[in-house]
Amino acid sequence: MIEFPAFTPVNLLTGFLGSGKTTLLKRMLSDPALGDTAVLINEFGEVGLDHHLVERIDETMVLLQSGCLCCTVRGELADAIRDLHAKRGRGLVPPFRRLVIESTGLADPFPVLSTIKADPVLRHHFKPGNVITTVDAVNGATELDTYIESNRQVAIADRLVVTKADLATEDEIGLLVDRLRRINPDAMLVQSQDDLDVADLLEPRSATRGSLLQSESGFFCEEPADLATADGRVHRSAIASCVLTLDEAVDWTAFGIWLTMLLNRHGERVLRVKGILNIAGEARPVAIHGVQHLVHTPVHMDAWPTDDRRSRIVFIVDGLDLDLLKRSFAAFALASPSDIRMVS
Repeated sequence: MIEFPAFTPVNLLTGFLGSGKTTLLKRMLSDPALGDTAVLINEFGEVGLDHHLVERIDETMVLLQSGCLCCTVRGELADAIRDLHAKRGRGLVPPFRRLVIESTGLADPFPVLSTIKADPVLRHHFKPGNVITTVDAVNGATELDTYIESNRQVAIADRLVVTKADLATEDEIGLLVDRLRRINPDAMLVQSQDDLDVADLLEPRSATRGSLLQSESGFFCEEPADLATADGRVHRSAIASCVLTLDEAVDWTAFGIWLTMLLNRHGERVLRVKGILNIAGEARPVAIHGVQHLVHTPVHMDAWPTDDRRSRIVFIVDGLDLDLLKRSFAAFALASPSDIRMVS
């Protein structure tokens, strides 16, 4: 009997209109690393799968030469995932061990991820995986200036893939990468013309490796960008990031209550929370990772990545007062706000 994972990871491929999602997906589908993967896309024709096609299972599913199962979304996303799950259980489709969803370019990523938690069937069989966001090297900066959706797609990413780098200058790419790092300092960042490791794009374990909880050059926080409204008026971006650092050990129960209350009240504004905690009574650090209302299961890491034993938590927020966030955390940490350092 073939065993399926207890919880199948659902990876999201997102990015703004024209940022190269479909090109990246086509490249991923040809890689044997996706051989045990099911992929949900809008239409087969948009990706151009004819030369990869091995077998048509039904009007919505095809099996590719790489072994990957590709399906079109007809109707609600939850229905499509439930249908895949049911067919896998009955042996009607290959026994995929992960799912990849390509979202539309104007989509806020969170509703796709929240589908798993909201559906009573899906949340017992699937779990959130990596979010992969494509960013156009030529137009990415303008899109970040203009569209809040683009900022949220970058902020929520576990992996950032800079596309069309061959059409931009080194200076343009450098400025874009610096900006991406200010918005999301801890995502893995690659350029599409490099030798992409498809398996690593989908690998969940690196999301909780202590060495990747901060970038090589440390944490960075975004200066609010000038955004333009439809009629040309300029307004300030509400997306910002910060890192909270605490010297003393954290009470796990108090922290859990605080984070639950924070996300219950402001989850839609907390685009991302990620950190490494020194928990009272624990020799090993605990890694936490959440996206809006969704929080991954905390992971007890094997060891501290460095000699620094301080708790460090990264927040990327949309319209949330960072000073209030700091004072709130201090109250539950039973510390004075002056004992908690915040880089913002």
